[in-house]
Amino acid sequence: MANPSPNKLSQALALFALALGSFCIGTSEFASMGILQLFSESLGVDVPEATNAVTAYALGVVIGAPAVTLAAARLNRRTLLLALMALFVVGNVLSAVATDLDLLMAARFISGLPQGAYFGAGAMVASYIMGPGQEGKAFAIVMTGLTVATIIGSPLATFLGQHLGWRETYLAVAVLSGLALLAIRQWLPRSDALNGSPITQELSALRKGKVWAVMAVATTGIASLFAVYTFVGPIVTDAAHLAPSMIPVALAIFGLGMTAGNIVGGRMADRYTLRGILLGFGIALAVLVIIAEAGQNPWVLFPALFVLGAGLMASLPTIQVHLTKLAPAAPSLMGAMTLAACNLGNAIGAWGGSATLDAGYGLLSPAWAGFALTLTGLALFGLTRIGNRRPAPVRHAAAA
Repeated sequence: MANPSPNKLSQALALFALALGSFCIGTSEFASMGILQLFSESLGVDVPEATNAVTAYALGVVIGAPAVTLAAARLNRRTLLLALMALFVVGNVLSAVATDLDLLMAARFISGLPQGAYFGAGAMVASYIMGPGQEGKAFAIVMTGLTVATIIGSPLATFLGQHLGWRETYLAVAVLSGLALLAIRQWLPRSDALNGSPITQELSALRKGKVWAVMAVATTGIASLFAVYTFVGPIVTDAAHLAPSMIPVALAIFGLGMTAGNIVGGRMADRYTLRGILLGFGIALAVLVIIAEAGQNPWVLFPALFVLGAGLMASLPTIQVHLTKLAPAAPSLMGAMTLAACNLGNAIGAWGGSATLDAGYGLLSPAWAGFALTLTGLALFGLTRIGNRRPAPVRHAAAA
């Protein structure tokens, strides 16, 4: 389903608009972790309890990804993206004015609702613009906005929070998201090829056991990223004994790794079947041990954050392409479910890291929680591959 227009500039602007929207989403999501200590102190709760606001956002994504995508199944993807960005602006404004943790959790939940559907619809539009056979690259382009947010958006938002206040961080995200909405309205193509599909067609994908198996692999495997990322602030200041001003630096290094991994993963996903998952998860396991054992040393911690981000993000385009191949009639839903899996991993990772901290295992213990989660994901992946290689039933052999 390729766009017949030869205008490269219009295509580039459309892809930029999609990436700008994902940049805003990524900035809001990851900045919450960078300013975790700020709103924890402001709202009078401890850090593990404040983590509930991060978890609320992730749960909003997990619930919103299938619910919003299915509810809007028949909408044109351009119209849907505009509606989703408008809702995202509202969620961030509400986050900025929240007066207690419960209200902040509700606002972050609302902010998370559009994310999965945005990436699902955005990946479909990007694939339309780029043409067939480039699904991995298309998804990676949309994801690039999110990963660049970890390099620029989240560190700047954390810096802004430290110097002006955490409420101003969410207001700034809301303003930038408004600009992204205008860019989407101006530059995304208007085409009937972007119309939605019947809800029954989307739902058919959810009846496939293999789809849920890949979702489980993604959720547990990616969770380690968030087990560490959520607690980057305390790890930098209290474990590595660095100044708070180094938190944005650590976030940027993490983001550089994620962006590099996303680019490499996008190219791998279109050429190699499932290799990105094995490579990404394997790298992550090795690096998590290094962080857990020697993360108090900044010269170990910072390179390890880069490699951890790169390894896990390299696996994500492969997961997305594999899901789309399993359910080709529901590309938007599969894109949304990929993000839902990641954010369920976000919630599980944040919970796992918080649990090890509450148990008194030390500031670097979230890395061990992440190790257990990614190891589980790799084991599940192995089981799915064994299941796929079962010999055909005897009756098929006889018929042959």
